[in-house]
Amino acid sequence: MKPSALCVLTSLVLLAGSAAAEPVVYKIDPSHTYPSFEADHMGGLSNWRGKFNKTEGSITLDKKAGAGTVDVKIDVTSADFGLDAMNEEAQKAILFDTAKFPTATYKGKLAGFKDGKPGKVEGELTLHGATKPLTLTITQFKCMPHPMYKREVCGADASATFQRDQFGMGAGKDWGFSMAVNLRIQVEAIAEETAPAKK
Repeated sequence: MKPSALCVLTSLVLLAGSAAAEPVVYKIDPSHTYPSFEADHMGGLSNWRGKFNKTEGSITLDKKAGAGTVDVKIDVTSADFGLDAMNEEAQKAILFDTAKFPTATYKGKLAGFKDGKPGKVEGELTLHGATKPLTLTITQFKCMPHPMYKREVCGADASATFQRDQFGMGAGKDWGFSMAVNLRIQVEAIAEETAPAKK
């Protein structure tokens, strides 16, 4: 093989490899994505549990490179404790103060990859007007061809714990309430139409 032909072949191989390694963008499926939370009531008397019903955003994933990003926006006004009176109270200045802070965001980078699957997200949570670092631990992750959309869908379950008073939400602290909030996120995201499903 002539040197010039060899150079062309090498370039094509490198280009093909770089194209295959390009990250895929997945749009979060709001009907299968619900950040949920658990918080103390009266210093160990019981636990309040709830979820946010409206979430949107995107995830990029490059399995071969072991890299990716997460960009999520949560409608805080959609907080659902399973009790209408609590839902209304939580919107007030005593807790979420959604008149001033109607949304929360989480942005981060996928990390801790093993066999093409991320083990955590290292990022920042913006809530109640404050931004703090927060690492999510991914306990479950799977990608597969979506049976309806014929595109790849990825799903995960992730969790973290943070102190809500660090975000200016100290309601009940003087009464002995624990400020720890256990956050758990179930998420499904579907690849954009340009990306074919991969088994």
